[in-house]
Amino acid sequence: MTTRWLTPKEQRAWRAFIAASHLLEDAIDRQLQQDAGMPHLYYSILATLSETPERRLRMTDLAEGLKITRPRLTYAVTRLEKDGLVRRESCRWDKRGSIAVLTDEGMAEVERAAPGHVETVRATLFDRLSAEQVGQLEEISRAIADGLQEGSGDEVPWRRRSSSCSGS
Repeated sequence: MTTRWLTPKEQRAWRAFIAASHLLEDAIDRQLQQDAGMPHLYYSILATLSETPERRLRMTDLAEGLKITRPRLTYAVTRLEKDGLVRRESCRWDKRGSIAVLTDEGMAEVERAAPGHVETVRATLFDRLSAEQVGQLEEISRAIADGLQEGSGDEVPWRRRSSSCSGS
C-alpha cells in the first residue's frame, strides 16, 4: 500500500485544526474549572441531561451522545453522584442497565455555569468567525463526524458493549 502523504496545504490545515481544537478545549475547560469547579466533560453531562425529557437518559445513550467510552462516563457520573448533581436509577426493562438523572441541584449548577460557558464559547469561537464561516464550520464538522461514524458500527468506543439500557 502506498502512503498518501499530506500535501503542504493539507499539512497546514491539519496542524491549524489540531492547534485550534486543543486551544479551544483548554480555554473551555479552564473557564469551567475556574467558574464552576468542574471539567468540561462533567458540564457536558449535566447540560445534556438538562436538555432531555424528564432530565434523564440511559447511560449508553449518554455515552454515545457525548462520544465517550462507557467506563469514562461511569467514572464521571459516579463523581457527579457524590456531589449530588446526578443520580442513577435502575433501568426498569433491563436489570443490567442504568439511567442517569439530573437532580434539582444539578440543574441549578447547569444554570449557574451556563452563562460563563456560553460567553467563553462565543468569545473563543463564534466571535472570531463570520456568519458564512459559522455555516462552513457546521458543514465541515458534520462531514467529518458523519464520515467517521458511517460504517463504524460497533468499532466506536461508546458502542462496544451492547445492552438495551446499560453502560453501567
